[in-house]
Amino acid sequence: MGKLIIFSAPSGSGKSTIIGRLMQRPELHLAFSISCTSRAPRGTEQNGVEYFFLSPEKFRQRIEKGDFLEYEEVYQDRFYGTLKEQVEVQAARGENVVFDVDVKGGRNIKEFYGDRALSIFIQPPSIDELRRRLVGRATDAPEVIEQRIARAEFELSQAPYFDRLIINDDLDRAVEDTYAAIKEFIEK
Repeated sequence: MGKLIIFSAPSGSGKSTIIGRLMQRPELHLAFSISCTSRAPRGTEQNGVEYFFLSPEKFRQRIEKGDFLEYEEVYQDRFYGTLKEQVEVQAARGENVVFDVDVKGGRNIKEFYGDRALSIFIQPPSIDELRRRLVGRATDAPEVIEQRIARAEFELSQAPYFDRLIINDDLDRAVEDTYAAIKEFIEK
């Protein structure tokens, strides 16, 4: 039976880069949780591969039935969420299921699974460094960067609720620290 590894972090913390490097380590047997969304597939996305695509109505029905570990309505009728049954299917195959979720979703998944899940919070060295990274990516307008910084301040306040805190002030070290935490957890 696979285990569950939850990642949360403010935007710009390097979480996706760290996860990407760890996914290349076959000995960890990591597999992304396949989430649901109510948006239409983009490009070559396939149902059951990148996401499970549900209509907003179907998504609401599944919410009412209590099928989701966590979900969020990002915009009106634009839902994202994680189905309990999908996680169990992947774990039963022996996959160590990786969740890349916001802090609220991370806390909900951890609360549901308890010791079966490891929650990891990736933290930037400082708010100033986070701002520098977000500006350096050159993907967001200045007002969007300020919204992300404001959200990051809230998210950083949630770090104590996670099992492990990894400070990403040196990417290679952060990857190795995260690797060690996951390896120890899955070998328990």
